[in-house]
Amino acid sequence: QVQPVESGGGLVQAGGSLRLSCAASGLTFSRSAMAWFRQAPGKEREFVATISRSGGTTYYADSVRGRFTISRDNAKNTVYLQMNSLKPSDTAVYYCAADLDATHPSNIKARYDYWGQGTQVTVSS
Repeated sequence: QVQPVESGGGLVQAGGSLRLSCAASGLTFSRSAMAWFRQAPGKEREFVATISRSGGTTYYADSVRGRFTISRDNAKNTVYLQMNSLKPSDTAVYYCAADLDATHPSNIKARYDYWGQGTQVTVSS
């Protein structure tokens, strides 16, 4: 079983940067595709980025491509989200998710088996 725990959220000014971390306990981390989703107040949870089990394949939402970078360290059971050039529209609770035994990374919420509790990111204008 994989239990994700997010950290690194906070308050930042527009144009600034944050790095989110997601530590996933359990021995099955390397078998899981990992992803970040986010949910703003009053909106649906939406896909942000995903990474394959090896880290060799990544996909991004159009709204963050070129500004955000997802990466993982399987030795540390951790996935990261580097967020640069942040905008007020990036304000949301960011969730880490794991898709156990995934053959390829996906942007579909229903594919993900395990979710963290979320970390708040607030970008001020």
